[in-house]
Amino acid sequence: MALPLLALLSLGLVCQGGQGLMPPNELKQLSAAGSKYIDTEVENAINGVKQMKTLMDKTSKEHQAMLHTLEETKRRKEEAVKLALEKEKQLAEKQEVCNETMLSLWEECKPCLKHTCMRVYSKMCHSGSGLVGRQLEEFLNRSSPFSIWVNGERIDALLDREQRQERRFEDLEERFGLMEDGVEDIFQDSTQLYGPAFPFFRTPPFGGFREAFVPPVQRVHLVPRRRLSRELHPFLQHPVHGFHRLFQPLFEMTQRLLDGGHGAWEHPLGGFTSESRNFSTDRMVCREIRRNSAGCLRMRDECEKCREILAVDCSQTDPVQSQLREQFEDALRLAERFTRRYDDLLSAFQAEMLNTSSLLDQLNRQFGWVSRLGNLTQGTDGFLQVTTVFSKTPNLEDPSAPADTQVTVQLFDSEPLSLTVPGDISWDDPRFMEIVAEQALKHYKQNNTIE
Repeated sequence: MALPLLALLSLGLVCQGGQGLMPPNELKQLSAAGSKYIDTEVENAINGVKQMKTLMDKTSKEHQAMLHTLEETKRRKEEAVKLALEKEKQLAEKQEVCNETMLSLWEECKPCLKHTCMRVYSKMCHSGSGLVGRQLEEFLNRSSPFSIWVNGERIDALLDREQRQERRFEDLEERFGLMEDGVEDIFQDSTQLYGPAFPFFRTPPFGGFREAFVPPVQRVHLVPRRRLSRELHPFLQHPVHGFHRLFQPLFEMTQRLLDGGHGAWEHPLGGFTSESRNFSTDRMVCREIRRNSAGCLRMRDECEKCREILAVDCSQTDPVQSQLREQFEDALRLAERFTRRYDDLLSAFQAEMLNTSSLLDQLNRQFGWVSRLGNLTQGTDGFLQVTTVFSKTPNLEDPSAPADTQVTVQLFDSEPLSLTVPGDISWDDPRFMEIVAEQALKHYKQNNTIE
């Protein structure tokens, strides 16, 4: 039962209008009661960090399995590309068999290819037509009809795609490493609460989880992780900025590239109406033409003489050439299949990281604040200290209502904080310090969590 205000005043425990102080032994009792509540919340938070660690360890093991699959896929892709290049070289050495026929057709194919490609570029792209035209003419002059005959741009496209895949993989690996390190830092900082500085936490509430994670996970990396890029450095100082933000921009960028890249060259001359044109597709085509003139070879079907080069049959004069071309096509198809497989694996890895980082963020927002306590110097009195308790001035509009109680506390290493408890809850009610501790912890979390 709440003691009457006059009785409290006569005991010197509470004073009206902020005069007088509660005796130190009573303040100590309140501090102990509040610290008990905080201890429970800290234990719950450390359990939450354990969940983060468990999730990250599980993800790391799955990541290792994915790396092995990527390595095997990459090896088989590179073997197929190497075989295709060897067969292309052998075919090039035999092209003189049909050279006269092809050269004649090539001289008529080139102007049509240039005109067709520049027509597409001028309709899709805003600038650079003059430079692109000169680059294309130089490329066609130093090329041979053999490039058309063996679909040579497919090899160029594979090699270009391989470089993009490597950059994408390295970026994903770097971000995964940051997420892994961030969780490890939160975990290690949280486990510092078990030590001489915190005697009331000598035994972990869930039974030795620090020891459970001592054996490191053996990791395999396809390539060394690069020096951390400048724009990602802030994450290391402030992991609560968000694990999800590591992967979301990368996911959105990749999605735009994939949406724009698929089919960008399938029908380059069709669909120029405002209803059907796609801006991202246009940009992909413009970028590819500027970067690699060989992309214009994809438009060979628009030119009659170029199509005739494709139809040239040299097998009658040299049967071996026909066999080589078939082997070349088989190797090329195999390389393209493994390249698609590699892209699919990277996309699956990226999607998994997006989901995992979102879960880690949820746990971090709820429990990550406890990692800030690792460097505290704390005695045996508990985390929460009550410094003053006094009754506020009664409400003049309702003098019969009990006056609210103002409590000043210090939680962890934060600045002193003044809190208000409703007047109908006396200081000796167990709910009193539960309300105080809950409000103080809520305030601490708000100031130590970055959304």
